[in-house]
Amino acid sequence: MTVPLLSSPFTAEIADAVSALNAARSAWRERQAGRQAVTRFPAPDALALAVQHLSAALFPARLGGFRGGAAREDDFVADQLGRALAILREQIASELDYWQAECSQAFDEDQPDTIVRLFAAALPEIRALIDADVEAAFVGDPAARSVDEILISYPGALAILHHRIAHQLFALGAVIVARLVSELANARTGIDIHPGATIGPSFFVDHGTGVVIGETAIIGRNVRLYQHVTLGARSPLGLAPAGPRERFQRHPIVEDDVIIYAGATILGRVTIGRGSIIGGNVWLLDNVPAGSVVVQPGAVRLDDDAGNHVSARLKEHRA
Repeated sequence: MTVPLLSSPFTAEIADAVSALNAARSAWRERQAGRQAVTRFPAPDALALAVQHLSAALFPARLGGFRGGAAREDDFVADQLGRALAILREQIASELDYWQAECSQAFDEDQPDTIVRLFAAALPEIRALIDADVEAAFVGDPAARSVDEILISYPGALAILHHRIAHQLFALGAVIVARLVSELANARTGIDIHPGATIGPSFFVDHGTGVVIGETAIIGRNVRLYQHVTLGARSPLGLAPAGPRERFQRHPIVEDDVIIYAGATILGRVTIGRGSIIGGNVWLLDNVPAGSVVVQPGAVRLDDDAGNHVSARLKEHRA
């Protein structure tokens, strides 16, 4: 069926683009031989609305704008949850339809409902974790005037709220829905946390822009990261770009009470021991014992005989 073109000064250009895009789609589908055409897929805009309703249910006054008094608060929360869970159910059903092409057996018809029910049961735990994260930020940042300021305005708080939601969805099998939720926070904050990452309570990302935390990273209790920290994977030598997507443990383990300063890059399945401090711009590929301090070489001022500054040399310090 040919769709008539709307009146436009670019009629010829539109016709050419339509034809070229048709060819591009055909070429893509040939390269994806064996996969069924996508008919349903989770929608970022719908999930953004779901997270908005979930945030309001978790924090009615601060993130939901509720001002109706304590007697009506539960009704407000119930309404917000009803809206959020209905959207989640639809988006999870779309994801399962997409994955059905990869499976030899059909999903249970009530699988989306089961995931949503289990997710709803985890909401009190999610709320408790976010409370601990916000309290850790208040303790760790002297510039913070109140915990409420942190929850409503700190990019790290926004990112970890999305992660707590996304991680639960990821664990329940809605992996694309979870990834989209995490990317909503990434788009707003520049903090990229894979929903598969396991993060303990009282987690604080200060400033945050450029932070990357990979899928199999494990982070303990009371850990603080600064901007541009990467907890990433090392690319295995000889791995073909088109090879199988193996789910191996490839990101760092950060134990309790660790501080990692701005720009540090930690790659591979290494362990940063409890209570360690990792300085700014450090590049780490090896385990760090508990209680270590690892820093870059420091600049030392050099003067000539007349007392004039001439250059700087580097002095290594590692304890």
